[in-house]
Amino acid sequence: MNRRITRAIRVGQVPVGGGAPVSIQSMCNTDTRDAAGTLAQIRRLAAAGCEIIRVAVPDLTAAEALREISGASPLPVVADIHFDHRLALAAIDAGAAAIRLNPGNIGGVEKVRQVAERAGAAGIPIRVGANSGSIDPALIAELTAAGMPLAEAVPEALVRSALEECAQLEQFGFTAIKVSLKASDVPAMVEACRRFAGRSDYPLHLGVTEAGTRERGTIKSAVGIGSLLLSGIGDTIRVSLTADPVYEIPAARRILESCGLRQAVPELVSCPTCGRTRIDLMALAEKVEQLIDSITASGRRIRLRKVAVMGCVVNGPGEARDADWGVAGGDGKLVLFRHGEVVGTFSEEAGFARLKAAIEESAEPQE
Repeated sequence: MNRRITRAIRVGQVPVGGGAPVSIQSMCNTDTRDAAGTLAQIRRLAAAGCEIIRVAVPDLTAAEALREISGASPLPVVADIHFDHRLALAAIDAGAAAIRLNPGNIGGVEKVRQVAERAGAAGIPIRVGANSGSIDPALIAELTAAGMPLAEAVPEALVRSALEECAQLEQFGFTAIKVSLKASDVPAMVEACRRFAGRSDYPLHLGVTEAGTRERGTIKSAVGIGSLLLSGIGDTIRVSLTADPVYEIPAARRILESCGLRQAVPELVSCPTCGRTRIDLMALAEKVEQLIDSITASGRRIRLRKVAVMGCVVNGPGEARDADWGVAGGDGKLVLFRHGEVVGTFSEEAGFARLKAAIEESAEPQE
């Protein structure tokens, strides 16, 4: 894949852009003023594989709590700021690794200058961006009046708004910027990011905003984020779900794996079942998936490339012969195989136990 070449920034110790691996982000839904509760959630997200975390900073009390949160967090903390530049200044002083704000809504040029200079002195980046829900209606009207269809006007307005946000920081010499262009409409979000990628080398944060519940939001995010990643566009991603944010992390990781941007550790393959299936394949596949996730969350690495859970011997050792380990169902039995060679036939319980042991034996501490 030929990835878009972008300028490089750093969010704490995590590189973003410049060819760095695409990073995974999430946002806490705790009250930031509750430092202990927020840190507990951050640690759960870190264990799941999150690499950058954002927290809301609605007032100065929350900004002050950032001092404790940033100091103890295992992840770099991004402070989410709206309307009040003093909150951005306080968050920077409290040790935030980055700031998320829109220069256009914090009160004028002088206030933007203060934030840009303070962030520059601290050596931290600022994420700016545009959201389809908050674009200036006059800009949409101007574009449509000029003959642009609404389906094009919305993405174009997002791009122009984001470039204007960048320009407000650039006038003060600040260029450690990453950009997001978000919409709940997937085609609009994708088109906006494509257009922006052709006009700027700032790194892009990808996400479908207000994507919805765990299932719907995951699908919309996979379509939007995935299509851009496959085009080489995107430097960091967040899957936004109306759910516990810990669910955002495996969804994001699997999007990256499906796009070939991360290696599954291991890849888990399973068939969709058919009338030949005589075992509870769905439950078995979920048990294996949970086992892999729990080993990974414990800080260990699984030294296997692929694990297969197949419904019958037709799709078992043959179609999944490249799996390091796998099982295939029979009449209440499990055939255990390794690289296509049958190891033995067991009861479902014993077969799973043998597969579990093989996976656990391959696990080792992360370096």
